[in-house]
Amino acid sequence: MADLVQSWRFWALLSAGFAALTAILAKIGVSGVDSDVATFVRTIVILCLTGAIVVVTGQTQALGQNPGRSMLFLVLSGLATGASWLCYFRALSLGDAGRVAPIDKLSVVLVAIFGAAILGERLSGANWLGVVLIAAGAALVAFR
Repeated sequence: MADLVQSWRFWALLSAGFAALTAILAKIGVSGVDSDVATFVRTIVILCLTGAIVVVTGQTQALGQNPGRSMLFLVLSGLATGASWLCYFRALSLGDAGRVAPIDKLSVVLVAIFGAAILGERLSGANWLGVVLIAAGAALVAFR
């Protein structure tokens, strides 16, 4: 069990499951609510949850010990996350969850491209084929 909890695949699968729940629960929740307000409520919940985790696990001292460069990129990542959530909730308020989510998951394709171009990560031919298939699958699901 300890090996499972230390596996990136385990956490990635949990992330996918929670992301799927996010789409369904958000689609239900955004009904009759402005998408920006819905994003704000969701953000407050996440802030409280992660704040509680940091406090309960005794990690509060680590807040002031992060390198400036790391903090800059975490702030930029937070801004990108906020923009993504605002756009995602707006899309959910306007479209079907089953069609919005696949387009949102084109982020997988973009991460592969950005990872290679910016971070120097290398993917095999089979990996790139998978990226192309993800893009094709998203297009097939999203468009009638």
